[in-house]
Amino acid sequence: MAVFRFDEMTWAELGDLDRSRAVPILPIGATEAHGPHLPLNTDVLIAQAMARAGAEQLSRAGLEALVLPPLVYTSASFAAGFPGTVSMAPPTVASTITEIARGLAGHGFARIALANAHFDPVHVRCIRAAIDVLESDAVPLQVVFPDITRKPWVLRLSEEFRSGACHAGQYEGSIVMAERPDLVRDGIREQLADNPVSLSDAIRAGKTSFESAGGPSAYFGYPARASAREGRQTVSTLGEILHDAVLQAIGAPKYSDPERREE
Repeated sequence: MAVFRFDEMTWAELGDLDRSRAVPILPIGATEAHGPHLPLNTDVLIAQAMARAGAEQLSRAGLEALVLPPLVYTSASFAAGFPGTVSMAPPTVASTITEIARGLAGHGFARIALANAHFDPVHVRCIRAAIDVLESDAVPLQVVFPDITRKPWVLRLSEEFRSGACHAGQYEGSIVMAERPDLVRDGIREQLADNPVSLSDAIRAGKTSFESAGGPSAYFGYPARASAREGRQTVSTLGEILHDAVLQAIGAPKYSDPERREE
């Protein structure tokens, strides 16, 4: 089955879809600083890559996969001190996600999957707040949100990602190199020193900005080690995570892809 770009379809084509088998996927990113070497839309590019890869796998599993236009603005307070970062108020973010979901439910879609690539703790709380509102209001829409910073999903990702030292580092840089190499300032990236400071540890310690967390240039991890090859592998893994989370959520073995191997 085909992968559809939601915004490129007509209303008549959407009306003809079997919405009981449809999986709209919302890529969620941020517009914020990602070091001096990666573009402001790095998280958006990663979220779109995850959504596309997941949609391809869900399509092979017999579902109607639709990639929605991305959410490109959200709460990004950690990067607020850097030019180009656009941070929205948390209630606005939660409300935006809620209303997108309500709109889909109103047209008969049974579920939505979230491909999130931004991990600011306030932002993640916004996602969970939106899900809570939808559940409390009994909106007839299942929300699938594989939080890749948590088990079991995080165990599938790279050592750098698991360490928490991964903002604009090897993990994110590799994906951008695979998806949009023209946007990587390679001459700068190759000269950047390692920054092994764990952003997740800094968050737990109460830090509230990249600067206070130990990232004066808005990057953490090992950007010089990034490669397009690693990026392609990571995108495939992110797609598998999304695919597996959706199938687990709907509990539909009849949709299973016979070509997929059990791990």
